[in-house]
Amino acid sequence: MSDFDPVRLEVFKHLFASVAEEMGMVLRRTGYSPNIKERRDFSCAIFNRSGKMIAQAAHIPVHLGSMPLSVAAGIEAFEFSPGDVVILNDPFRGGTHLPDITLITPVFIDHEGEPDLLGFTANRAHHSDVGGMTPGSMPLSHELYQEGVIIPPLKLIDGGEINQGLFDMLLANVRTPGERAGDIRAQIAANQRGATRMGELVDRYGRPQIEEYMRGLLEYAERMTRRLIEGIPDGVYRYHDFMDDDGLVGEPARIEVEVTIQGDEAIIDFAGTSPQRRGSINAVYAITLSATQYVFRTLIGMDIPSNSGCLAPIQVIAPEGSLVNARSPAAVAGGNVETSQRIVDVLLGALSKACPERVPAASQGTMNNLTIGGWDNMRDRPFAYYETVGGGMGACPGMDGADAIHTHMTNTMNTPIEALEFAYPFRIRRYEIRSGSGGGGKHRGGNGIIREIELMENAQVTILSERRRFEPYGLAGGEPGLPGRNILIKKGEEKELPGKVSCEVEAGDIISIQTPGGGGFGEKSSRR
Repeated sequence: MSDFDPVRLEVFKHLFASVAEEMGMVLRRTGYSPNIKERRDFSCAIFNRSGKMIAQAAHIPVHLGSMPLSVAAGIEAFEFSPGDVVILNDPFRGGTHLPDITLITPVFIDHEGEPDLLGFTANRAHHSDVGGMTPGSMPLSHELYQEGVIIPPLKLIDGGEINQGLFDMLLANVRTPGERAGDIRAQIAANQRGATRMGELVDRYGRPQIEEYMRGLLEYAERMTRRLIEGIPDGVYRYHDFMDDDGLVGEPARIEVEVTIQGDEAIIDFAGTSPQRRGSINAVYAITLSATQYVFRTLIGMDIPSNSGCLAPIQVIAPEGSLVNARSPAAVAGGNVETSQRIVDVLLGALSKACPERVPAASQGTMNNLTIGGWDNMRDRPFAYYETVGGGMGACPGMDGADAIHTHMTNTMNTPIEALEFAYPFRIRRYEIRSGSGGGGKHRGGNGIIREIELMENAQVTILSERRRFEPYGLAGGEPGLPGRNILIKKGEEKELPGKVSCEVEAGDIISIQTPGGGGFGEKSSRR
C-alpha cells in the first residue's frame, strides 16, 4: 500500500463526504414529495472512474451499499459523454426494488482541451409510486412485473438533451406523475451539484492529488476493515432466523449464515437459506452485499469512510435462487426493506458468538412499510403515500436500546403529523411510544411506536411488515422484544391484520401500526 499523509487523508475524507452531503441537501430542498422532503428517503455518493464508491453521505445504508452495482451496470451499458445522466431501477441490474430510482452522472474534467472522465456522482431516491398493482408500489406481488415500471440502464439525458420520450413514458406509468417529475428533476440537480463541487476540488488541488487520495481512502477503509476482522477470533460462527412469511403463504422462510474468520479476511456463506419465495420478500444480491458491508462497518466503531474498500477483505457467498440472491423475475418489493433487516439480524447473531462485547441484541427487524393510495376529493387529485415506521433498538452490552427509532438498514426521518395531514387526506389519531414493548434485561431493549392514521377518503392500504410472529431476540440472557401488530379499526371494532396485507378501506377507518420492541441484553436480575 502507498504511504499517504494522514492529515491530508483526513482532509480529503471530509471533502469528499461534504460533496455527497451537499448533494443530499439539494435533493431534499428541491424534492417535491413528502417522502423526499420530510422523510429524506434518499442517498447520495461519489465514485471514481472505475465505479468504486469513494464517499457517501450519512443517508440510507441499504441504498449506499448496493449503489456501486448500479454504477457498474451503467458503466457496462454506456460510453459516457459530458452532459449524460443514466437512470435505472431494475433490481437485477444493480437496483434494489422498483421504487428506488438511481441516477448516475459522469464527472468530466478538462484535459488539454478535451473532456476526461474523473468519476461519477449518483443518488438513489425512493419514489412513493412507480406504478404496479397497488398504490405505493409495495404490493403483495408474485412477480416483478406486478411491482411497477422496470427501468434498465437508460440515458435520461444524452449530451445535455433530455430524452423527453423516455421521461413521458415513465410518467405515464405512475399514479402521481407530478410528484415523480419533481423528484426526478431534484435528483438531476443533486448530481449536477456534486459534479460541480468535484470540479472545484480538482481546480483547487489538482487532478493527480484528487485521484491519489481517492485511492488512499479505499486503501484506508480496507486496512481498517482487515484490522477489525483480525481482532475477531478465528473460527466458524453460525446463526439462523426466520422471516414470518412471504405474504402469500404462511410458511416461515429461513435465513442462515456461516461466518468464517481467517486472519484478516471473512467468508460470509448463506448456504442453508430458503429458496426464493413466490411472495415479494426476495432480496437481490446487491441487498445482501449492502447488509454485510453495513454490519462490518458498524463493528469497526471508528469514523472511517464507508466506501468500496470495506468489502475488499469480505467474500459473500449467496446461493443463486435463494432468498438472499433471487433470480429474475422474482418479486422483490419487500426484500429491500424487510429481508435486508433479517440478514443484519443473522449476521449480528453469528458475530455475537465471536465478539459478544461489540454486538447488540436484535432491533425491531422490520421497516413496517405502509402504503395508502386513492383519490383525494378535496384536492381533486390522486394520492400515493408511503412511509416506514420506527421501532425499538436492541440493547447493547453497555446501554439500553433507544426507543422509537429507525434502525440498521434504514435511516429515514418520520413524516411530521402537520406535513402528513397537509399533503394527504389523513388525520393522525395516535402517535406515541409503545411502552413495555422492549425486552427486559440488564439493559432494556428500546420500545416501539404506535401510529394510527384515520382515512378521510376511501383508499387501498398495503402493509409489508415483519416480526409479527418471530420476536426480536435478546442476547446474553436478555429477553426478546414484543412482536408488532397491525390493526384495522372500523366503527370502533378492532380487526387484527396479518403482517403482510392489502385491503380496501373506507373513509373513517383507522389503521394502527404497533411496531416491535428491541431485544434486551444481559440477565434481568443483574440490572442496577
